[in-house]
Amino acid sequence: MSSFDQLAQRYIDTFNETDPDRRRAALQTLYTPDARYVDPHQDLEGPKQIDEFIAATQERFPDYRFTLGSAVDAHHDQARFNWNVTGPGHSEPAYVGFDVIVADNGRVRNVYGWLDHAPAA
Repeated sequence: MSSFDQLAQRYIDTFNETDPDRRRAALQTLYTPDARYVDPHQDLEGPKQIDEFIAATQERFPDYRFTLGSAVDAHHDQARFNWNVTGPGHSEPAYVGFDVIVADNGRVRNVYGWLDHAPAA
């Protein structure tokens, strides 16, 4: 497993961590202090804002699970991968997305995300 495979898995794991103290500790070691997370609906800076976003996501979608949806494709200081979000009792993902992470000394400095599939409103 490459360092980017591990970094992407740690990234996914933070979205599944429901214990706030463990999640905050994981985010502090995963992200640089000035990290940015940008997707079509969010523009966040720093582990604290990212934690608040994850907590709100978990509240809105209780018991949904994030998983890697593809192999991690990486070069230099960046990696891209698909992710899935599956609801409780379902086998097919409700949400599918695509993220690019940019690393700085083994930590996430930037996340650029896209949502590829979501349920109809």
